[in-house]
Amino acid sequence: MSTKAQIVFSHGNSFTAATYNVMLQALQDRGFEVLALEKFGHNPRYPVTNNWQPMTQELVDFCAKHPPAEGQARYLVGHSMGGILSLMAAAQHPQLAQALVLLDSPVLAGWRAAFVRYGKRTPWLQRYSPGRVSQRRRNEWPDLPAVQRHFASKALFANWHPQALHDYIHHGTRPEPSPTEPQRHTLAFDRKVETDIYNTLPDHVEPLLRRHPLQIPAAYIGGTESREMRQVGLALTRRITQNRIYLLPGGTHLFPMEQPEKSADMVVQALKDMGQ
Repeated sequence: MSTKAQIVFSHGNSFTAATYNVMLQALQDRGFEVLALEKFGHNPRYPVTNNWQPMTQELVDFCAKHPPAEGQARYLVGHSMGGILSLMAAAQHPQLAQALVLLDSPVLAGWRAAFVRYGKRTPWLQRYSPGRVSQRRRNEWPDLPAVQRHFASKALFANWHPQALHDYIHHGTRPEPSPTEPQRHTLAFDRKVETDIYNTLPDHVEPLLRRHPLQIPAAYIGGTESREMRQVGLALTRRITQNRIYLLPGGTHLFPMEQPEKSADMVVQALKDMGQ
C-alpha cells in the first residue's frame, strides 16, 4: 500500500472530528495523510435537510478543496453518519475516491427504510428516534472540570480510550463565558443540529444506488456489540461491500473511540483486502 494514500474521514453525529484524534493519529502513523472536516451540519451553506444531500455536498466540496497529489490514492472513511455521507458522495461522484470504508454505518433499506420514511411524516420518529434524547441533552457546564465529571460518570463513555475521552471533553465542548460563569463551557456540536440529523435519516439510499451504482470497492467494519448494527441490519450493506464485513470483538457503535488503535488496524486491513 502506498504511504502517500490520503484518507478523508467523516465523523458521526454529535462528535466533532477531533474526538477521533487517537484513531486518526494511528492512521497517520501507519503512513496515511488524514483529512477531516471538523463538523458537518453547522455551515448554513450546507444545512441539514431530509436525506442529508447538502451535507453530502459539503463532503464533496471539502474533497475538492483538498485534492490528492498526482498519483496519490484517496479513500473515504466514515463513522456512522459519516459513513453514509461518504457512501452517497462516492456513489454520485465516482472519481472522488478509490475505496470506501464504513465504520458501523449500516445502510437502511427495505421495510426499515420505508418505516423511517413514514415516521418522518408523523410524530413517531421524533418520539422514538435518538433525537428524542439529543434535544434534551445537557448543553452547558460551569467550567471544564464539571464537563469532565459529567462525561466520566456516564456509562456510554466507560469503555472509551482515556485520550479519546479527553479529546471529547476538550474538543466536544467550547468555552462560552457568561457574566455569572466566566469558565462556562457548552457543547461544540449544536444539539439542535444533532437532533435534526437524527430526524432526517436517509431513507433513499437503496434507490439512490440503483440510479448511481457504487463503482469503487467498499468494506464495512462493525462492533460485535453494536445495537445500531442489529437494529438496521446488514442486508444492503453486504451487497454494497460484496460481503467485506469485519467485526471488532467487544466493540459497540462507538468502537473508534473505545478501541482506536485496533480500529485503525482494521481500516488498514480492509483497504489491503480491497487491493489498495
